Amino acid sequence: MTTRDIIVVGASSGGVPALKAFVNNLPKDFKGSVFIVLHIPTYTESRLPEILSNAGPLEAVHPGDGEEIEPGKIYIARNDHHLLLQEGKVMVKRGPKENRFRPSIDALFRSAAYVYSTRVVGIIMSGILNDGASGLWTIKEMGGLAIVQLPDDAEQPQLPINVLELVEADYVLTAEDMGPLISGLIKEPIPEKYKFSEEALRRLKTEVIIATKDDAFEMGIMEMGELTPFTCPECHGALVRLVEGKIIRFRCHTGHAYTASSLLAEVSESVEKMLWQSMRGLEEMNMLLKNISDHFAELEDSASAALFREKAEESGERARVIHDSIFKQNHYSEDIRLDKDKKTHDHD
Repeated sequence: MTTRDIIVVGASSGGVPALKAFVNNLPKDFKGSVFIVLHIPTYTESRLPEILSNAGPLEAVHPGDGEEIEPGKIYIARNDHHLLLQEGKVMVKRGPKENRFRPSIDALFRSAAYVYSTRVVGIIMSGILNDGASGLWTIKEMGGLAIVQLPDDAEQPQLPINVLELVEADYVLTAEDMGPLISGLIKEPIPEKYKFSEEALRRLKTEVIIATKDDAFEMGIMEMGELTPFTCPECHGALVRLVEGKIIRFRCHTGHAYTASSLLAEVSESVEKMLWQSMRGLEEMNMLLKNISDHFAELEDSASAALFREKAEESGERARVIHDSIFKQNHYSEDIRLDKDKKTHDHD
Protein backbone atom coordinates (compact mmCIF):
# COMPACT_ATOMS: atom_id res chain seq x y z
CA MET A 1 0.00 0.00 0.00
CA THR A 2 1.39 3.41 -1.03
CA THR A 3 1.26 5.97 1.78
CA ARG A 4 2.26 9.57 2.37
CA ASP A 5 5.65 8.73 3.85
CA ILE A 6 7.83 11.50 2.39
CA ILE A 7 7.60 14.55 4.65
CA VAL A 8 9.41 17.69 3.47
CA VAL A 9 9.64 20.71 5.76
CA GLY A 10 10.78 24.27 5.12
CA ALA A 11 11.47 27.01 7.65
CA SER A 12 13.45 30.19 8.01
CA SER A 13 13.74 32.76 10.80
CA GLY A 14 12.07 31.49 13.98
CA GLY A 15 11.89 27.97 12.61
CA VAL A 16 13.86 26.11 15.28
CA PRO A 17 11.16 26.26 18.03
CA ALA A 18 8.54 25.15 15.50
CA LEU A 19 10.69 22.27 14.27
CA LYS A 20 11.33 21.14 17.85
CA ALA A 21 7.60 21.16 18.62
CA PHE A 22 6.91 19.18 15.44
CA VAL A 23 9.48 16.39 15.94
CA ASN A 24 8.68 16.15 19.65
CA ASN A 25 5.21 14.92 18.72
CA LEU A 26 6.24 12.30 16.16
CA PRO A 27 5.98 8.68 17.38
CA LYS A 28 9.09 6.57 17.98
CA ASP A 29 7.88 3.99 15.46
CA PHE A 30 7.20 6.58 12.72
CA LYS A 31 7.45 4.86 9.33
CA GLY A 32 7.99 7.94 7.20
CA SER A 33 11.14 9.92 6.36
CA VAL A 34 11.46 13.62 7.16
CA PHE A 35 13.55 16.10 5.15
CA ILE A 36 14.18 19.60 6.45
CA VAL A 37 15.54 22.83 5.00
CA LEU A 38 16.17 25.62 7.48
CA HIS A 39 17.68 28.81 6.11
CA ILE A 40 20.98 29.55 7.85
CA PRO A 41 23.91 31.79 6.88
CA THR A 42 26.46 30.10 4.61
CA TYR A 43 29.23 30.70 7.13
CA THR A 44 27.35 29.06 10.03
CA GLU A 45 27.63 25.35 10.78
CA SER A 46 24.19 23.99 11.65
CA ARG A 47 23.64 22.21 14.98
CA LEU A 48 20.08 21.34 14.00
CA PRO A 49 20.63 17.53 13.85
CA GLU A 50 21.76 17.52 17.48
CA ILE A 51 18.94 19.86 18.53
CA LEU A 52 16.19 17.83 16.86
CA SER A 53 17.62 14.46 17.94
CA ASN A 54 17.36 15.70 21.52
CA ALA A 55 13.91 17.22 20.95
CA GLY A 56 12.14 14.06 19.78
CA PRO A 57 12.39 10.28 19.43
CA LEU A 58 13.83 10.19 15.88
CA GLU A 59 17.47 10.46 14.84
CA ALA A 60 18.32 13.61 12.87
CA VAL A 61 21.39 13.79 10.61
CA HIS A 62 23.18 15.79 7.94
CA PRO A 63 23.16 13.22 5.13
CA GLY A 64 25.96 12.67 2.68
CA ASP A 65 25.45 12.91 -1.07
CA GLY A 66 23.93 9.63 -2.31
CA GLU A 67 22.96 8.38 1.16
CA GLU A 68 20.08 5.91 1.14
CA ILE A 69 16.77 7.02 2.66
CA GLU A 70 15.65 5.16 5.77
CA PRO A 71 12.21 5.25 7.44
CA GLY A 72 12.00 6.86 10.86
CA LYS A 73 14.88 9.24 10.20
CA ILE A 74 15.20 13.01 9.84
CA TYR A 75 17.48 14.40 7.10
CA ILE A 76 18.60 18.04 7.42
CA ALA A 77 20.18 20.24 4.75
CA ARG A 78 23.78 21.29 5.32
CA ASN A 79 24.68 24.97 5.20
CA ASP A 80 25.33 26.28 1.67
CA HIS A 81 24.08 23.02 0.06
CA HIS A 82 20.73 22.10 -1.46
CA LEU A 83 19.05 18.97 -0.08
CA LEU A 84 17.35 17.12 -2.96
CA LEU A 85 15.65 13.76 -3.37
CA GLN A 86 15.97 11.02 -5.94
CA GLU A 87 14.54 7.52 -5.90
CA GLY A 88 15.60 5.98 -2.59
CA LYS A 89 18.46 8.43 -2.01
CA VAL A 90 19.27 12.00 -1.04
CA MET A 91 21.43 14.40 -3.02
CA VAL A 92 23.55 17.12 -1.40
CA LYS A 93 24.53 19.65 -4.08
CA ARG A 94 25.84 23.21 -4.42
CA GLY A 95 23.60 24.20 -7.31
CA PRO A 96 22.56 27.82 -7.98
CA LYS A 97 20.77 29.73 -5.22
CA GLU A 98 16.98 30.00 -5.25
CA ASN A 99 15.23 32.99 -3.70
CA ARG A 100 18.66 34.11 -2.44
CA PHE A 101 19.10 30.89 -0.45
CA ARG A 102 21.16 27.72 -0.56
CA PRO A 103 19.74 25.44 0.78
CA SER A 104 16.41 26.33 -0.78
CA ILE A 105 13.01 25.10 0.38
CA ASP A 106 11.67 25.27 -3.18
CA ALA A 107 14.49 23.07 -4.49
CA LEU A 108 13.81 20.34 -1.90
CA PHE A 109 10.03 20.48 -2.40
CA ARG A 110 10.26 20.31 -6.21
CA SER A 111 12.59 17.33 -6.18
CA ALA A 112 10.31 15.50 -3.72
CA ALA A 113 7.24 16.22 -5.84
CA TYR A 114 8.96 15.07 -9.03
CA VAL A 115 10.22 11.77 -7.60
CA TYR A 116 7.48 10.85 -5.12
CA SER A 117 4.39 12.83 -6.29
CA THR A 118 1.36 11.72 -4.22
CA ARG A 119 3.52 10.30 -1.41
CA VAL A 120 4.72 13.78 -0.41
CA VAL A 121 3.50 15.97 2.42
CA GLY A 122 4.94 19.51 2.30
CA ILE A 123 5.11 21.64 5.45
CA ILE A 124 5.87 25.36 5.70
CA MET A 125 6.80 26.86 9.07
CA SER A 126 7.98 30.17 10.54
CA GLY A 127 10.05 32.42 8.28
CA ILE A 128 10.27 35.49 6.04
CA LEU A 129 9.68 36.19 2.33
CA ASN A 130 8.28 33.23 0.37
CA ASP A 131 10.87 30.56 -0.43
CA GLY A 132 8.77 27.38 -0.40
CA ALA A 133 5.60 28.77 -1.97
CA SER A 134 6.49 27.53 -5.47
CA GLY A 135 7.62 24.16 -4.15
CA LEU A 136 4.48 23.68 -2.07
CA TRP A 137 2.33 24.61 -5.10
CA THR A 138 4.19 21.93 -7.08
CA ILE A 139 3.59 19.33 -4.36
CA LYS A 140 -0.15 20.09 -4.52
CA GLU A 141 -0.21 19.87 -8.31
CA MET A 142 1.55 16.50 -8.15
CA GLY A 143 -1.09 15.10 -5.79
CA GLY A 144 0.66 15.67 -2.46
CA LEU A 145 -0.64 17.48 0.61
CA ALA A 146 0.17 21.00 1.78
CA ILE A 147 0.42 21.93 5.47
CA VAL A 148 1.17 25.45 6.75
CA GLN A 149 1.90 26.56 10.29
CA LEU A 150 -0.83 28.76 11.73
CA PRO A 151 0.58 32.31 11.37
CA ASP A 152 -0.38 33.21 14.94
CA ASP A 153 1.67 30.22 16.13
CA ALA A 154 4.77 31.21 14.14
CA GLU A 155 7.56 33.31 15.60
CA GLN A 156 7.91 34.92 12.15
CA PRO A 157 4.49 34.70 10.42
CA GLN A 158 5.44 36.34 7.11
CA LEU A 159 6.37 33.10 5.30
CA PRO A 160 3.19 31.21 6.35
CA ILE A 161 1.07 34.26 5.46
CA ASN A 162 2.71 34.65 2.04
CA VAL A 163 2.38 30.93 1.26
CA LEU A 164 -1.30 30.86 2.27
CA GLU A 165 -1.93 33.75 -0.10
CA LEU A 166 -0.49 31.76 -3.00
CA VAL A 167 -1.24 28.10 -2.23
CA GLU A 168 -4.45 26.42 -1.07
CA ALA A 169 -3.29 24.51 2.01
CA ASP A 170 -4.93 21.27 3.09
CA TYR A 171 -4.23 21.96 6.76
CA VAL A 172 -3.33 25.10 8.73
CA LEU A 173 -2.43 24.33 12.33
CA THR A 174 0.13 24.77 15.10
CA ALA A 175 3.55 23.16 14.92
CA GLU A 176 2.70 21.11 17.99
CA ASP A 177 -0.34 19.59 16.25
CA MET A 178 1.56 18.63 13.10
CA GLY A 179 3.16 15.49 14.56
CA PRO A 180 -0.14 13.76 15.42
CA LEU A 181 -1.62 14.83 12.06
CA ILE A 182 1.32 13.40 10.09
CA SER A 183 1.17 10.18 12.14
CA GLY A 184 -2.43 9.73 10.99
CA LEU A 185 -1.89 10.75 7.36
CA ILE A 186 0.91 8.23 6.87
CA LYS A 187 -1.52 5.37 7.54
CA GLU A 188 -3.98 6.41 4.83
CA PRO A 189 -3.78 4.96 1.28
CA ILE A 190 -3.36 7.52 -1.49
CA PRO A 191 -4.39 7.74 -5.16
CA GLU A 192 -1.76 7.55 -7.87
CA LYS A 193 -2.87 10.73 -9.62
CA TYR A 194 -1.44 14.17 -10.29
CA LYS A 195 -2.45 17.22 -12.32
CA PHE A 196 0.79 18.05 -14.16
CA SER A 197 0.80 18.02 -17.94
CA GLU A 198 3.70 16.41 -19.82
CA GLU A 199 5.08 19.86 -20.61
CA ALA A 200 4.89 20.98 -16.98
CA LEU A 201 6.48 17.70 -15.88
CA ARG A 202 9.35 18.26 -18.31
CA ARG A 203 9.96 21.73 -16.89
CA LEU A 204 9.82 20.37 -13.35
CA LYS A 205 12.44 17.75 -14.22
CA THR A 206 14.62 20.45 -15.75
CA GLU A 207 14.42 22.64 -12.64
CA VAL A 208 15.27 19.70 -10.38
CA ILE A 209 18.36 18.99 -12.47
CA ILE A 210 19.34 22.68 -12.48
CA ALA A 211 19.34 22.63 -8.66
CA THR A 212 22.12 20.03 -8.78
CA LYS A 213 24.51 22.02 -10.99
CA ASP A 214 25.01 25.28 -12.92
CA ASP A 215 23.86 24.34 -16.41
CA ALA A 216 20.45 25.99 -16.75
CA PHE A 217 21.28 27.39 -20.19
CA GLU A 218 22.26 23.99 -21.57
CA MET A 219 19.09 22.52 -20.03
CA GLY A 220 17.02 24.95 -22.14
CA ILE A 221 15.56 27.08 -19.35
CA MET A 222 15.40 30.10 -21.68
CA GLU A 223 12.76 28.34 -23.79
CA MET A 224 10.59 27.42 -20.80
CA GLY A 225 9.37 30.90 -19.94
CA GLU A 226 8.87 34.42 -21.28
CA LEU A 227 12.09 36.36 -21.78
CA THR A 228 12.06 39.60 -19.76
CA PRO A 229 14.11 42.82 -19.96
CA PHE A 230 15.30 42.20 -16.39
CA THR A 231 18.66 40.80 -15.36
CA CYS A 232 19.67 38.57 -12.47
CA PRO A 233 20.99 40.62 -9.53
CA GLU A 234 23.33 37.75 -8.64
CA CYS A 235 25.10 37.21 -11.98
CA HIS A 236 23.45 39.77 -14.33
CA GLY A 237 22.20 37.03 -16.66
CA ALA A 238 18.93 37.35 -18.60
CA LEU A 239 15.78 36.38 -16.69
CA VAL A 240 12.81 34.39 -17.97
CA ARG A 241 9.38 34.69 -16.37
CA LEU A 242 7.60 31.54 -15.16
CA VAL A 243 3.98 31.44 -13.94
CA GLU A 244 2.61 28.80 -11.52
CA GLY A 245 -0.99 29.47 -10.50
CA LYS A 246 -0.83 32.77 -8.60
CA ILE A 247 2.96 32.61 -8.36
CA ILE A 248 5.26 34.60 -10.64
CA ARG A 249 8.87 33.41 -10.69
CA PHE A 250 12.05 34.27 -12.57
CA ARG A 251 15.10 32.20 -13.56
CA CYS A 252 18.30 33.32 -15.21
CA HIS A 253 20.26 31.33 -17.77
CA THR A 254 22.85 30.34 -15.15
CA GLY A 255 20.14 28.92 -12.86
CA HIS A 256 19.45 31.46 -10.10
CA ALA A 257 15.74 31.56 -9.27
CA TYR A 258 13.51 34.18 -7.64
CA THR A 259 9.91 34.75 -6.77
CA ALA A 260 8.73 38.29 -7.51
CA SER A 261 9.15 39.22 -3.82
CA SER A 262 12.65 37.79 -3.49
CA LEU A 263 13.71 39.44 -6.75
CA LEU A 264 12.43 42.79 -5.47
CA ALA A 265 14.31 42.28 -2.20
CA GLU A 266 17.53 41.40 -4.03
CA VAL A 267 17.26 44.31 -6.49
CA SER A 268 16.46 46.74 -3.65
CA GLU A 269 19.50 45.54 -1.74
CA SER A 270 21.69 45.88 -4.83
CA VAL A 271 20.40 49.41 -5.54
CA GLU A 272 20.94 50.43 -1.93
CA LYS A 273 24.50 49.10 -2.01
CA MET A 274 25.30 51.12 -5.14
CA LEU A 275 23.76 54.25 -3.61
CA TRP A 276 25.88 53.87 -0.47
CA GLN A 277 29.00 53.48 -2.66
CA SER A 278 28.08 56.62 -4.61
CA MET A 279 27.48 58.58 -1.40
CA ARG A 280 30.80 57.42 0.01
CA GLY A 281 32.60 58.53 -3.18
CA LEU A 282 31.01 61.98 -3.06
CA GLU A 283 31.86 62.39 0.65
CA GLU A 284 35.48 61.43 -0.06
CA MET A 285 35.50 63.99 -2.87
CA ASN A 286 34.07 66.56 -0.45
CA MET A 287 36.86 65.91 2.04
CA LEU A 288 39.53 66.08 -0.67
CA LEU A 289 38.20 69.36 -2.07
CA LYS A 290 38.06 70.89 1.42
CA ASN A 291 41.63 69.78 2.05
CA ILE A 292 42.78 71.43 -1.19
CA SER A 293 40.79 74.57 -0.35
CA ASP A 294 42.48 74.76 3.06
CA HIS A 295 45.86 74.37 1.36
CA PHE A 296 45.22 77.34 -0.93
CA ALA A 297 43.89 79.35 2.02
CA GLU A 298 47.21 78.76 3.82
CA LEU A 299 48.98 80.04 0.69
CA GLU A 300 46.68 83.12 0.84
CA ASP A 301 45.28 82.26 -2.58
CA SER A 302 41.73 83.22 -1.70
CA ALA A 303 40.33 82.83 -5.23
CA SER A 304 41.48 79.20 -5.56
CA ALA A 305 40.45 78.46 -1.98
CA ALA A 306 36.93 79.77 -2.65
CA LEU A 307 36.65 77.78 -5.90
CA PHE A 308 37.57 74.47 -4.26
CA ARG A 309 35.35 75.26 -1.25
CA GLU A 310 32.42 75.83 -3.63
CA LYS A 311 33.08 72.49 -5.37
CA ALA A 312 33.27 70.79 -1.96
CA GLU A 313 29.87 72.17 -1.01
CA GLU A 314 28.42 70.94 -4.32
CA SER A 315 29.69 67.40 -3.75
CA GLY A 316 28.41 67.52 -0.17
CA GLU A 317 24.95 68.51 -1.38
CA ARG A 318 24.93 65.69 -3.95
CA ALA A 319 25.92 63.24 -1.19
CA ARG A 320 22.99 64.45 0.93
CA VAL A 321 20.59 63.94 -1.99
CA ILE A 322 21.77 60.34 -2.36
CA HIS A 323 21.54 59.85 1.41
CA ASP A 324 17.90 60.94 1.31
CA SER A 325 17.29 58.63 -1.69
CA ILE A 326 18.58 55.65 0.28
CA PHE A 327 16.15 56.25 3.12
CA LYS A 328 13.27 56.85 0.69
CA GLN A 329 14.14 53.51 -0.97
CA ASN A 330 14.10 51.77 2.43
CA HIS A 331 10.76 53.33 3.36
CA TYR A 332 9.32 52.37 -0.06
CA SER A 333 10.30 48.70 0.41
CA GLU A 334 8.95 48.71 3.96
CA ASP A 335 5.68 50.30 2.82
CA ILE A 336 5.23 47.54 0.24
CA ARG A 337 5.75 44.86 2.90
CA LEU A 338 3.43 46.50 5.43
CA ASP A 339 0.73 47.13 2.83
CA LYS A 340 0.93 43.50 1.68
CA ASP A 341 0.69 42.22 5.27
CA LYS A 342 -2.27 44.55 5.96
CA LYS A 343 -4.17 43.36 2.89
CA THR A 344 -3.54 39.75 3.89
CA HIS A 345 -4.82 40.33 7.43
CA ASP A 346 -7.81 42.32 6.13
CA HIS A 347 -8.65 39.43 3.83
CA ASP A 348 -8.48 37.01 6.75
